[in-house]
Amino acid sequence: MNAVKFLLALPVLACALAASAQTVTLKVHHLLPAGSTAQTLFIKPWCDRVAQESGDKIKCQIYPSMQLGGTPAQLFDQVKDGVVDVTWTLLGYSAGRFPLVEVFELPFMMQSPEATSKAVWDYVQLHDQAEFKDVHPLAFHVHGDGVFHMVSKPIKVMADLKDQKVRAPTRQTNKMLAALGATPMAMPAPQVSEALAKSVIDGALLPYEVVPAVKIQDLVKFHSETDPSEPAIYTSVFALVMNKAKYDSLPPDLKKVMDANSGKALSGLAGKAFLAADVEGKKLTAKNTTNVISKSELVAWKKVGQTVTDAWVADVTAKGANGKQLLDSARALIAKNTDR
Repeated sequence: MNAVKFLLALPVLACALAASAQTVTLKVHHLLPAGSTAQTLFIKPWCDRVAQESGDKIKCQIYPSMQLGGTPAQLFDQVKDGVVDVTWTLLGYSAGRFPLVEVFELPFMMQSPEATSKAVWDYVQLHDQAEFKDVHPLAFHVHGDGVFHMVSKPIKVMADLKDQKVRAPTRQTNKMLAALGATPMAMPAPQVSEALAKSVIDGALLPYEVVPAVKIQDLVKFHSETDPSEPAIYTSVFALVMNKAKYDSLPPDLKKVMDANSGKALSGLAGKAFLAADVEGKKLTAKNTTNVISKSELVAWKKVGQTVTDAWVADVTAKGANGKQLLDSARALIAKNTDR
């Protein structure tokens, strides 16, 4: 009888062994060059870890610079629809698609990229799973302080922004620029170099870590930072997400590896890596002129920024969410993760 049961169990055992032995190659697509911070300090190290911990059963084939086609705004749909297995993307490039997570892109919200990245992960789990129900999230993160990189003049006071065409990546940052008196120009980071070279824009609002990828240091003369003791004038929310069906198809041992290399800890690591990359990016701008917008000057900027925040609260509340509660929660989560 035991022998019969053993023979009957053999097909099941064989299937289980085959599943555990299978090798999975993930197509990973993103918008920036292979030498960018995103790939060298985040995506590639993540791929290396899952490969090592899976005994090379999980491998990545990374496609930078939109090599598989499409536009940055289409990256989320590419992974949702299974065109690729994993994407890293800036959510704000899909304008208006993720309104609840935009709370972290409001003016003067972020001071620590690591803590804020962890806060974004917590916030999505608590309040925002619906916006990401069609994918399997691996991490959310933000970058370091936004900096004005200007062609012909520095930004020292709010009036310096008047009539200046300034690039920014997201809806909320563009609203802030308009409120400050600038002419906002929305575009993905890879388009900034050409736009500066052709005088389509007078400057760009970017973190220092992007400087090497778009060669900002050779295209502008002035870099205007905000007082480092103050929260950043802006940041952007990025997501590393996986195709839901691809994740669900993994055998249990490989799911365990993926789960161990995703979530809040990975989000924090990404924020930390992007902050560290600011140091190297800033070094490249040493030949140019850098100034700091003073804390006293920023008092007026914060008042203007509050109008953008109030508008976001009203907008998401009108759509059925509790905007004030979400804003308070986001701030509390940032504070909670900063104190740890």
